[in-house]
Amino acid sequence: MSDTNNSDATTAPGTASLGIAQQYVKDLSFESPSSPKVFMSQMKQPDVDANFNVSANEINDDLHEVVLSIEINAKVDDEPVFVAELAYAGICQVKGATQDVTRQALMIEVPRQLFPFARAVIADAIRDGGFPPLLLNPLDFNKLYQDHIKESVVRGNIAE
Repeated sequence: MSDTNNSDATTAPGTASLGIAQQYVKDLSFESPSSPKVFMSQMKQPDVDANFNVSANEINDDLHEVVLSIEINAKVDDEPVFVAELAYAGICQVKGATQDVTRQALMIEVPRQLFPFARAVIADAIRDGGFPPLLLNPLDFNKLYQDHIKESVVRGNIAE
């Protein structure tokens, strides 16, 4: 038996590694365009529309910024109740991976790790705006990525 512990993924040849070095709020906006009127009446449950987007920008060969954008629109009878927008980012390092694996890590795994923190920021912003916190359901970033790929193929932006 060997006493050597070789658990460091960066030491194994051909092994890719992913690390998130920093997470931060890049942009945060909250608006309550119907206030104070919205707080003066018995408000019905608002219709909530949530939109998500993921983008990745290369900083250098191994370092990338991944931005998870979330936009929440809440309305009652087509009257806006609140709008919350968040761009939550992470600086991550991907080493030893092919371009395809790197792209999948940046568009699936990194947003999956950023999401719980972004969800908390959105919930706090909405709560601080005077409304019950909105807890977003977990997202399947793999499905979102695959849907994006299919949509890009249909539009002719990329080859399968």
